[in-house]
This record gives sequence, structure tokens and C-alpha cells, in this order.
Amino acid sequence: MKINNISPQDNVYTKVLTHIAKPPKSLYFIGNLPKDRKPTVAIVGTRKPTAYGRDVTETLANTLAKRGVVEVSGLALGVDAIAHNATLDAGGTTIAVLANALPAIQPSTNRNLGERIVREGGAIICEHSDDSAFGSWSFLERNRIVAGLADAIIITEAAQRSGTLNTAAHALDQGKEVFVVPGNISSPMSAGCNQLLKQGARVATIVEDILEVIAPELLRGQEQRLAL
Repeated sequence: MKINNISPQDNVYTKVLTHIAKPPKSLYFIGNLPKDRKPTVAIVGTRKPTAYGRDVTETLANTLAKRGVVEVSGLALGVDAIAHNATLDAGGTTIAVLANALPAIQPSTNRNLGERIVREGGAIICEHSDDSAFGSWSFLERNRIVAGLADAIIITEAAQRSGTLNTAAHALDQGKEVFVVPGNISSPMSAGCNQLLKQGARVATIVEDILEVIAPELLRGQEQRLAL
């Protein structure tokens, strides 16, 4: 697969990254980026979702994709992969942001998913041409791009110490809306979500909660509210 190299400011869709802290100087990608700026959400969460987390992630990603919203995530195990797959199942466009350099698609267990993303019209992107500077910190750096590409961040399930909260922090620094799916107060896997809600994150229980903020035009003519 051909690896393309662009400057964020030279592409209509990625130009939004020029406004974040530490904007990437270059982007490397395989596949196809959207030709224009479309409503975009980042869906992120735990690598070990419960049945509840899986269900709400699939429903949100699938329904938003059917409304024409682009979905961004990190191709990680768990919520990331579920969101990518659900978007593709709905015939939507999804973009995966890697911490490592291409052409390797990591984690290797999601290589088939990465290839599907490209095959079905999406893209896999990263900011480095090689892994000479790769380390554990690269995942935290990657998160600023995941948040930066999106108009809003959706966290479907996250524990108290989840790395997902780092993506939420980047989103807040960038002035982006953070939507959180509330969870069972006795579930450790929802502790991070419920804490973010206490701190003022927006509640997401139906897709309209999100679209009313980032793309109200997509709600025009809709007569039914789609509950999770």
C-alpha cells in the first residue's frame, strides 16, 4: 500500500490540526482522507469493554455513521476496534490514528481491521516516517491527533485510570466538546466516565445529544429519536 505524505495545512480535512497544541509537521497515511471537512467524532474507551460498553459503542458508531458522520479512533483493542468495525458495518467512513509509523499496522491483532478500513474508503494515519522516536509516550502524543481531527469526543466506557482520559484532556485543551456515556455506578469500567460527568462533561444517551451540538443540520426532518 502506498504511503502518502502531506502537511496538515495543505489538506481541507486535516487543516483543523494546525490549531492544536504541538501540531504535527507532517502526516503519513494510507487509504483515502475525506475530500472535504465533514462532521467528525472520535470514539474512544477501554481496551476491555463490558457487554454494556460494547453495545453502546456499536450503537453510537453505527447510527452516527448512517447520519454521515466520520469516526476517528486509535485502532486499539476494545472500544476503538468496536467503533471502527461498527462504522464500517454501517457503510461509513472511519480513520485510524497510529502511534507507530507505517507501514506496520499495530496492534498486529487488528491488522485485518486496518486493511478493511483502507479497503472500504477510510485511512490510517500517523505523524512519523519511522519509529526511531517511538516509545510509550507515543500513544499519549497520538491522542492529541485523535482529538484534534474530531469536532467532539465520545467516551463510551472507561475506568478511573484509563488512558482514554488523556484523550479527553487533549480535547478540552483544544476547546472540543467531550461527551460521555454514563455507566453503572458499581462498575469499575465506568468509573472514569462517571467522574468526567461529575466534572462537567456532556451526557450522551442518544445520538441526538451529539448531533444537536456538532451537526444540527443532520437532524433536520428527523421525526424519531434513536435511543441507545
